[in-house]
Amino acid sequence: MAQGNSRFAVVAALVGNGVITVAKGATFLITGSGAMLSETIHSVADFLNQLLLLIGLVRADQAPDKRFEYGYAGERYVWALISAVGIFFLGCGVTIYHGVQSLFHPPTLDMGEMKWAIGALLFALVIDGIVFILALKGEWKNAALHGRPFHHYLRNEADPAAVAVILEDGAACLGVIIALISILLTQWTGQHYWDAIGSIGIGVLLGGIAVWLIIRNQELLVGPSIPPQTKEQVTRILKNNPLIEEVIDLRSRILSIDNYRIKADLSFSSEELSRRLKKKALAAYPEIKTEQDFEIFCQKYTEDVLETLAEEIDKIEAEIQRQIPEAQHLDLEAN
Repeated sequence: MAQGNSRFAVVAALVGNGVITVAKGATFLITGSGAMLSETIHSVADFLNQLLLLIGLVRADQAPDKRFEYGYAGERYVWALISAVGIFFLGCGVTIYHGVQSLFHPPTLDMGEMKWAIGALLFALVIDGIVFILALKGEWKNAALHGRPFHHYLRNEADPAAVAVILEDGAACLGVIIALISILLTQWTGQHYWDAIGSIGIGVLLGGIAVWLIIRNQELLVGPSIPPQTKEQVTRILKNNPLIEEVIDLRSRILSIDNYRIKADLSFSSEELSRRLKKKALAAYPEIKTEQDFEIFCQKYTEDVLETLAEEIDKIEAEIQRQIPEAQHLDLEAN
């Protein structure tokens, strides 16, 4: 479900930004506005970055094989990280550079043609706003399904691809507003530095988003533990089982947003295990007449112990996966 929502959001953003890029680029060629060039660069960066996100989502869907036995889910974080770096250098770096250059060497602007810039920006605001709302609604539903506050889910559990779309299109909407303000101030005052300031403001906005996305994807590539609430839920399931005496060690790692690996070292109760096997042992006890009978009894009893433990571990794993579907890789060991 999360993967499907992310792909829909990325494809919608990709199509939207393709249309917007053409509109903004044509308007820049007509007006020569630095803010419009920044907005065009912004949209080009968004388009390319969302293309990278889509590549990551497609590659992450590959089935596990002998080379990558836990699958390719991490691919989405690699491509999302490349996308974030692209936003930083192409979106932020080039935009700020152009803004600073325009501040010291103002371009010649045709104020009569600025209406084209305003029209293109309003068109972009509508498209970006639609994509932003669609992506926001998808993640809002996911947060509600997980029973998490939206801001917490977005920061710690949401797919970085969907978060990137939300942030990029949210920034695009804000960037359009900044560009509109700078163009209108340039028209009203006749001072070209407002256009350059708008360009720099858009670059700073993109830089902040890029840094956040880089940090988030770096965390996921390193492999953080599962959310604390989920870890507490696993611990509770284990401790509520009468056969488990103690949870010695519990470690986890997020392989992807819907794929967790959980490892637990458990101490099993000898008293509970003995109680469960008592009837079988008592039934076999009268049959022990010779040393050979005793050896057969010991062998059978050992097999019963191992079988009981294996069955109980299977039941525990099934219960964990029932309550936490993301726990796809479980490793429960008796200590």
